[in-house]
Amino acid sequence: MGTSTAATESLFGFFGRGGRLAATLPVFEYRQGQLEMARAVAQALEERHHLLIEAGTGTGKTLAYLLPALSSGRRVIVSTGTKNLQEQLVFKDIPLLEQALGRKLNVVCMKGRGNYACRQKIAQLETQPTLLTLEELDIYRKLRDWEKETASGDRMELDFLAEHSPFWERFNARREACTGQKCAFFESCFVTQLHQEAMQAELVIVNHHLFFADLTLKQKDVPGVLPPYEAVIFDEAHELEGVASSYFGVSISSYQWEEIARDTEHVLRTSERWDAALAAQSAEVKERGLALFSLLTEREGRTTFHHRAGFLEKHFPAYDRAQRALLGLRANLEAISDKPEEIHNLVRRLGELKQKLAYLLEADDPGVVFWLERRGRGVYLQATPIDVAALLSEALFQTTDTVILTSATLAVRDSFDYLRQRLGVEHARVQVVASPFDYRGQALLYLPAHLPDPRSGEYGRRASEEITRLLECSQGRAFVLFTSYEQMRDQYARLDGRLPYPMLLQGSAPRHTLLERFRSTPNAVLFATSSFWQGVDVQGEQLSLVIIDRLPFASPGDPVVAARIQHLNRNGLNAFMDFQVPEAVLSLKQGFGRLIRSAQDRGVVALLDRRVVHQRYGRLFLESLPSLPHTNDIADVEAFFAAQRNPNPG
Repeated sequence: MGTSTAATESLFGFFGRGGRLAATLPVFEYRQGQLEMARAVAQALEERHHLLIEAGTGTGKTLAYLLPALSSGRRVIVSTGTKNLQEQLVFKDIPLLEQALGRKLNVVCMKGRGNYACRQKIAQLETQPTLLTLEELDIYRKLRDWEKETASGDRMELDFLAEHSPFWERFNARREACTGQKCAFFESCFVTQLHQEAMQAELVIVNHHLFFADLTLKQKDVPGVLPPYEAVIFDEAHELEGVASSYFGVSISSYQWEEIARDTEHVLRTSERWDAALAAQSAEVKERGLALFSLLTEREGRTTFHHRAGFLEKHFPAYDRAQRALLGLRANLEAISDKPEEIHNLVRRLGELKQKLAYLLEADDPGVVFWLERRGRGVYLQATPIDVAALLSEALFQTTDTVILTSATLAVRDSFDYLRQRLGVEHARVQVVASPFDYRGQALLYLPAHLPDPRSGEYGRRASEEITRLLECSQGRAFVLFTSYEQMRDQYARLDGRLPYPMLLQGSAPRHTLLERFRSTPNAVLFATSSFWQGVDVQGEQLSLVIIDRLPFASPGDPVVAARIQHLNRNGLNAFMDFQVPEAVLSLKQGFGRLIRSAQDRGVVALLDRRVVHQRYGRLFLESLPSLPHTNDIADVEAFFAAQRNPNPG
C-alpha cells in the first residue's frame, strides 16, 4: 500500500513547482529528490514501517522529513546529531515551514538537563554570597538577573559565560542533583515547564545524546526525560552506533570524584548540615578517588585495559580505600536526621559510584571492552559494548514501529547492508535519493597515484610538496583534512611560513570561531581533523579545494575498534572488509561532502592516498562517491582552476 493520493498531492503542492515552498522562498529550485524523500517518509509514518534513506547533499532533507512528520497526526521525535543542527531546525527550518504553511507550529526543542539553569541552586546562593569569590559574585549577579527574565533557562542565551565555564556546573539542572517534585521550585522549574510543553507539542526536536540518555533510563525502569512517542526520525543517523555505544556502556572519571565531593560540600553548606567530620570525609573521598585514578594510566589518549585483574591485585589497597571512603561518607550522610532531599540524592549517587567502580574493575563481562582514557588531567575508566546491534534491536527497533534513519552518508555503494548489520535493523525499507548537484560539471577528483604509501617514511615530505602545489593551483581557499591530530600538526609545521596564504589550525580557537575566520579571510587554508569532516557548510568560492590526506580508516589501536575487529574475526567474518572498509567509506563520503554545498559551487577534492587506486578495495570507495571526473594529473587541476578564474577565455 502506498501513500494516500491526498497525502501525495499535498506534498507535491508544497514541494512542487509553483507550490507553497516556491511561493515562500525568494530563490526556489525544484528538487525532485526532496519530493521523493518526503513521500517515502510520509509512507513510512502512515504504514508504520522502518525506513533507511540516504539523501545526497543539497536534497533539502530537513524539510522533507519535517513536513510529513508534522502532517502525520502521530507523536514524532526528531533526533539530530548535534545541538547546532537542533538550533538550525528551530531557528531556520521551522520558521520557514510556518511561513509556507501560514500557521504557527507547536514545536519544542529539548536538550540535556545540563543546558538549563536550576532555579533552586541560584536561589540558595542568594542568601549565601560568601560562598563565592568576588569574580564569581559578579557573574552570579548577572546569572541571577538573567534567570528572572529568561523564558527557557537555556544557557545558549548567555553571552557573559565562557563555553566550558566550570561555574555553570554549579547552577545547571543536571539530573544527579535534582530533587524532582520535592523541590520548592518544581512548578516553575525550566525543565518541568519544558516537559509540560513537550507533552503538548506537535513535534519534539532532541539530539542523539538526549535520546539515548532517555532510552537507557527507561531500560532501567527509571522515568525518562522525553514524552511518549510513536515514531522517531534520526538525522545524521551515521552517528548512531557511536552514541548508542556510549550510553549502553558504563563510565566513571576522575572528574566525578571531584564533583561528588564538591556537591557534598555545597549541599551541606546550603542546608546548614556542615561539620568538621563530614568535611574530612568529603575531602577523603576526593583524595582516595583521585589517588586510585592516578594509578590507572599516565599515557595520553585511549588504551585497552587489558590487565584489570593484575591491576586490582597490585593496587587493591588503593581500590579498597576509595570504596571505603565512599561507604563511610554515604553512611554518615544517611544517618543525618530530617535530611533534605538533596542529601538523599548524594546518598544515592555515592552508592551508584561504588557500584560502577566495582563493575569496571571486578566484572567479568565478555560482551564489553574495558578501556582507559587520559585527557589532560582527566582520567576515564569505561566499558563499551562490543556489539550494540542486539541492544538497539530490542530497545528501539522492536518497540517503536516507525524508525526513520537519514543522512547524506548511510549507504556503501548504494547498499545499506553494513548499517543494518551494525545497528540491528532487521526489517526496513531502503532508498537512496541522489544529490541534485551536477558533480560531473561542478567538481573534479584528483588521485595522485605517484605518492608513496601513507604508511611509508617518505609520505610526510612528499605529501607536503603535493599539498603546496595544490594550494598554489587553488590560491588557498581550502580545507586540508587529516585522519589524526599528529598528521595535521606535522603537515602544518612543514608548511607554516612556506605558503603565501593565511593558515588556520584546528585547536587554535573554538570551532565556530575558526569557521567564521575561514569564511571571512580571503584565500585562507584550514588544517583540521575529524570534527570538520562533517556538519560544516561553507558555500561559494571561499572553499574551492578539499584535500584529504589518507583514507579515513579508524585506528586499529583504538580499544573499541580493536575489540570489534577481534569479535568479527572470531565469528568467522572478515573484519577488514565487513567493518573497517565500510566505516572508512562512510567517513570519506562525509569529508567529500564538504566541497559542493550549492548548485553554484565548483571545486576539486584531492585524495592523497594511492591505496584508493592500487588496492582492490579502493573501487568500493570510488563507487560510493557521486559520479564525477577523476584524474591523476595535476595539470588537470591547474586547468580546472584556470577555467574557474577565466570562464570566458578569448
